[in-house]
Amino acid sequence: MKFEHFALNVSNPIQMAEWYVRHLGMEIVLSQDAEPYTRFLADETGRVVLEIYSNRAAPMPDHASIHHLNFHFAFAVKEAEETKARLLAAGATYVEVVRPSDGSVIHMLRDPWGVPLQLCQRAKPFTS
Repeated sequence: MKFEHFALNVSNPIQMAEWYVRHLGMEIVLSQDAEPYTRFLADETGRVVLEIYSNRAAPMPDHASIHHLNFHFAFAVKEAEETKARLLAAGATYVEVVRPSDGSVIHMLRDPWGVPLQLCQRAKPFTS
């Protein structure tokens, strides 16, 4: 069994997908132009896929009110400070920084829709 995707009900999947493509390096691999405006976004490896849509059949979560430790999307980055600054300039908001004793730097942000994003500059990356 392989992990296929993680899905998230969001208020504006079209704009959110465009922001993720422009600022997080994601690629739209499948989209639906009618409700619920589904967008499947893959990372640069194509290994990790996020589905976002706006489905009125379920209550819309208030992502900004959910603590970032309950869920977040983590991105491996080489330059955490530069990436943080770039995303803040693009409309993300800052939450906190964690600096583990191993020398890693982990910035927590929220995208413009309140979804938590984690920038992980790990001293020893999980993957290459």
